[in-house]
Amino acid sequence: MSVLEELAFAAAEELELSADQIRANDQLQEDELLAMESIYGENVIILDRQRGLRTFQVHIEPKIPDELTITTKLCTTSSEMEMASTSSTDEFSYSFRVKFLPPIVLTCSFPTSYPSHKPPHFIISVQWLDSLKISGMCSVLDSIWMELQGQEVMYQWIDWLQSSSLSHLGIHQQIILGPYGIKHAGDRRAVSESISPDSDIPLLRRYNDEQVLENFLNNLHECCICFSEHPGGDFVRLPCQHFFCQNCISTYSDLHVSEGTVNKLLCPELKCGGMIPPGILKQLLGNEKYDRYEALMLQKTLDCMSDAVYCPRCEFVCIEDEDHFAQCSKCYFNFCSLCNGARHVGEPCLSPESKLQLLEASLNSPSRTTGAQRRLELENKINEIMSEREVARVSKICPHCKMAISRIDGCNKMVCGSCGKYFCYLCNKPINGYEHFRDGACELFPTVSSVQQQWQERTNGRQAVGRLRSELNLGRGHKCPLCSQENVKTDNNNHVLCWACQTHYCYLCRKVVKRSSEHFGPKKCKQHTEG
Repeated sequence: MSVLEELAFAAAEELELSADQIRANDQLQEDELLAMESIYGENVIILDRQRGLRTFQVHIEPKIPDELTITTKLCTTSSEMEMASTSSTDEFSYSFRVKFLPPIVLTCSFPTSYPSHKPPHFIISVQWLDSLKISGMCSVLDSIWMELQGQEVMYQWIDWLQSSSLSHLGIHQQIILGPYGIKHAGDRRAVSESISPDSDIPLLRRYNDEQVLENFLNNLHECCICFSEHPGGDFVRLPCQHFFCQNCISTYSDLHVSEGTVNKLLCPELKCGGMIPPGILKQLLGNEKYDRYEALMLQKTLDCMSDAVYCPRCEFVCIEDEDHFAQCSKCYFNFCSLCNGARHVGEPCLSPESKLQLLEASLNSPSRTTGAQRRLELENKINEIMSEREVARVSKICPHCKMAISRIDGCNKMVCGSCGKYFCYLCNKPINGYEHFRDGACELFPTVSSVQQQWQERTNGRQAVGRLRSELNLGRGHKCPLCSQENVKTDNNNHVLCWACQTHYCYLCRKVVKRSSEHFGPKKCKQHTEG
């Protein structure tokens, strides 16, 4: 038999009422239940009749301030201490904040003599209060009935439990759970469902999280990126509690993956820097882009490892030793990680110029050239060395991830687009703020002459291309008639522009060309010839 049934059975000595009074009470009870259902909706649950009496439950959510702190004391006891004595324990406090509390459950049944003579039978059960505090709430409900005896009191009871019960218990900013394991000889109508911190804390946190989510989904919110209002269901909520509309966060994620800046794919909120979980990213990006994201993240991670290098033959990831030598576990090539050449113990690395000379000698030596495939491999290696030399000339290597960075404009405090770290563009040292430029060793802004030189190099792209072409085809061109700088013609065009002095001349007769139409034509030099 439940506590409510026991209470109803104990108070079963009903007064002798007239048939008219019983009918009047029954009608008032039915009307009160209908009114409560219309006011509180799903929070009112009609139960089966007990001993012929109307029985129901009301789930009452107490009104709390913006946030409440839940605090409890946890005990830690080592196994040795438990074996020795259970009275010696260490205590520490654990706190967390909530915006919602599990409801106060008021279970009632109407006696036949309610509301004319007797109050409803009731039980109050609460998850986060001990029975002694709940007994105090029961006493308040009794006093409300005494003031309104002979009238319907359910609305007054519910309203007090909802709006005034916490303040009556002295709860304003904090609730202290417990004490646990102590039985109070309080009101039998007070039922505490608080068992232990192990069960109470997860329940309180889970209920709060569910209510926060439900409240978020049922309201409109402004996206911090597009500043438009959307329903809560159109937002993506991150673990850092920042949220953004689906369209904006998807575009933001796609952009970073497309540009390869996955190390910057963090919470867009300014100064947050929280991680976006892989599960959310997979939903935003789709399978194909998420695979690219994972590959880029792996690449970024390997680039940040100081001892991770790539095999020059098969590009497999290897780990170098302290002497900068490594052995590929895939193709078993032993190589030097500094020059990417074969392992050379006790001998210095070949400089790029020495490598270039050896490769060109091999390319021009018929005895070493075994065929078109071999010639193509040598040309590709020569082009690679020339490209690396050109990159080194116009850029700086990030001291953190070894990525080549070129400064287009602005100050000498550089940020690497690959790893996001800062370094000085002049001395190539890692830096954090601007303190590096205060001692005068390096200038924060480049001088006027260096700016002009860089501007000329950028605006005269043909000069850089022409010089690179002549270096790649060293010994296979002709010298300019004015400055004697070696040039090669583009495709079959004999109208050559010297990359050094910008002079136009004929590749066939070595004469300066002022007008192409006057120099090339019938009975003149041919503008296009092979070789």
